[in-house]
Amino acid sequence: MTTAQAPGAMAQGPELPPPRGPVSATLVPRLRTGTGALPTDAQAERANPYGEDVQLALYLLYELHYHGFRSVDDDLEWDPELLSLRRALEKTFLHALRADVRASDPDAAMESLLAEPLGDSGTSVSHYLQHEGNLWQLREYAALRSLYHLKEADPHAWVIPRLRGRAKAGMVAVEFDEFGGGRAEDIHAQLFADLMDDLGLDTAYGRYVGSAPAEAFATVNLMSLLGLHRALRGALVGHFAAVEVSSSPASRRLALAMRRNGAGPAAERYYDEHVEADAVHEQVVRREVIGGLLRDEPRLAPDVAFGIEATSFLEDRLGACLLSAWRDGRSALRAPLPPRTAAPPP
Repeated sequence: MTTAQAPGAMAQGPELPPPRGPVSATLVPRLRTGTGALPTDAQAERANPYGEDVQLALYLLYELHYHGFRSVDDDLEWDPELLSLRRALEKTFLHALRADVRASDPDAAMESLLAEPLGDSGTSVSHYLQHEGNLWQLREYAALRSLYHLKEADPHAWVIPRLRGRAKAGMVAVEFDEFGGGRAEDIHAQLFADLMDDLGLDTAYGRYVGSAPAEAFATVNLMSLLGLHRALRGALVGHFAAVEVSSSPASRRLALAMRRNGAGPAAERYYDEHVEADAVHEQVVRREVIGGLLRDEPRLAPDVAFGIEATSFLEDRLGACLLSAWRDGRSALRAPLPPRTAAPPP
């Protein structure tokens, strides 16, 4: 027999990272102690929507709905003042995204995803890693992507109770694969942890939060934002489509990059798994999830397009950040990784 967790219990997640500006400088101690003043809504809404401070603060607030943080009271997940701060920061982030992404319809947005980027496009990380990337760059890429991939598919699962009919059935079919088809060892988050292990990275959840730049946080924060708001369910479906449609060709390139650099069998397997699976998922998402949703709720078409376009916009910003550093021979992380101490077994 199990019992409910006692009020005031602490999560067993990662440690809180250092703050990066005035918003997170008040948020971090508030999370630690449960007391202290927070920024006003007006202060939060004036902050740089894509900056380190806002994106870290949003990430910390969203993580209260996932695994939480060590020494942070689990009850703070629903603290009204923290929710008010999160809402103010979300308004800032969403306003900027709606101003920066172009308007289109879902069909046009999907077609843009199917157009393969050129290798010299400036933001195609997978092209760069396939042809030029070194092992240290693959390790940095995996460390940053771990912010999402160690909870892969979790943000998208929030949309399931908000769908019906074909859209719900299609979404569950794809998520079933993402969660390993009923096999714990095949859950995609576990496969990514295995990849990290091959690369000599720490597989602890949230281990690289303190090393991530704002551009990496923004890609993860977008799906959490869309997932936590029922009103944005169409945009979350669009985000899901963008991930699934772009995954298969990018995974093929990343699998080749892993092989070329001797990353290890588990590192190769993660991307090999996504080449075939996501090619199938793409068809289900297009026909059943998007098709079913827009048959039931055609007014959500602009939201679906927004979700696709906002995803591409933030991924391009992250790609530009990574490639700018790597082409200069610099680490893209705030704290460079230690070298891999041993190669994985064959």
